[in-house]
Amino acid sequence: MTKIVQMRNSKLAEQIDRRFALDADVKDAIAKTNREAFVPTGFKHHAYKLDALPMSAQQWISSPLTVAKMTQYLSPKGADRVLEVGCGSGYQAAVLSHLFRGVFTIERIEPLLLEAKERFRTLGIMNVHTRSDDGQKGWVQYAPYDRILFSASAKSIPKCLIEQLSEGGILVAPIEKNSKQVIIRYRKKDNRLIEETLDECIFVPVLDGIQR
Repeated sequence: MTKIVQMRNSKLAEQIDRRFALDADVKDAIAKTNREAFVPTGFKHHAYKLDALPMSAQQWISSPLTVAKMTQYLSPKGADRVLEVGCGSGYQAAVLSHLFRGVFTIERIEPLLLEAKERFRTLGIMNVHTRSDDGQKGWVQYAPYDRILFSASAKSIPKCLIEQLSEGGILVAPIEKNSKQVIIRYRKKDNRLIEETLDECIFVPVLDGIQR
């Protein structure tokens, strides 16, 4: 990143921290991630606003405030591997790459994943592993995961993802409840999920299958 871009991302991290107090490692991860590299060209001038922005395939890049919240809710300290369901632009995975040794991210819309992979390559992010698939199936090859993050809303957590979460691990997801969405943090104990409701939110929904 150029010095100007570094300064903009540092200011973004400060702005988020004033709205929602961040742990030092999460704040640092936001500051180190080049937000504008993940925003569509026509919206570069909006890259550092705390707004969700439209991108291709009728999808949205989450607000940096939302990304920071979801990251903090994962409690990344001490965790090694994270699975993300819904790569989208790749911004959330890029933030996670500063906090986890291995980031495994799945996207069902193939063109979006190809764009995200190119961004990771251009930025030299080497510890993000991508897969084109229905994220609700998880990625059993590299399980178990210390953390799992849904970057799209779900009605419930698929059983196979519970199985791919480590004992004692944390899963954070926007869940659709009574015509609204709430962020729920689940902790796995004795093969069951214990849930804690954290916040209201708006995400695009998880959908079945692959879109080419």
